[in-house]
Amino acid sequence: MDFVMKQALGGATKDMGKMLGGEEEKDPDAQKKEEERQEALRQQEEERKAKHARMEAEREKVRQQIRDKYGLKKKEEKEAEEKAAMEQPCEGSLTRPKKAIPVGCGDDDEEEEESILDTVLKYLPGPLQDMFKK
Repeated sequence: MDFVMKQALGGATKDMGKMLGGEEEKDPDAQKKEEERQEALRQQEEERKAKHARMEAEREKVRQQIRDKYGLKKKEEKEAEEKAAMEQPCEGSLTRPKKAIPVGCGDDDEEEEESILDTVLKYLPGPLQDMFKK
């Protein structure tokens, strides 16, 4: 029967005592090993980042060679030129942004209302015109 239990539990018999509330085995060098493991992980991460930085620099070098060969521009340069072109006023342009309408030009709601009132008052009889003017 012992053989069957050992086979069923596998290597878990050592951990059974821990699960049932027994004492855990403490490794005296556990703290040192954990620090070494953390340092190794940090070092691997730094190496990975350096490798990726080198690869990206090589890619950018190849991209720049292609841009030079075919006369292309970077996206940032294109966007900057487009933005500058949008900011410059176009003399012969038929379309313009709404912000470019000078003050005093265009539609004024107050003037339209006054002109409509004046027009209506013209067609009213004299005594009614006097009442509205007051």
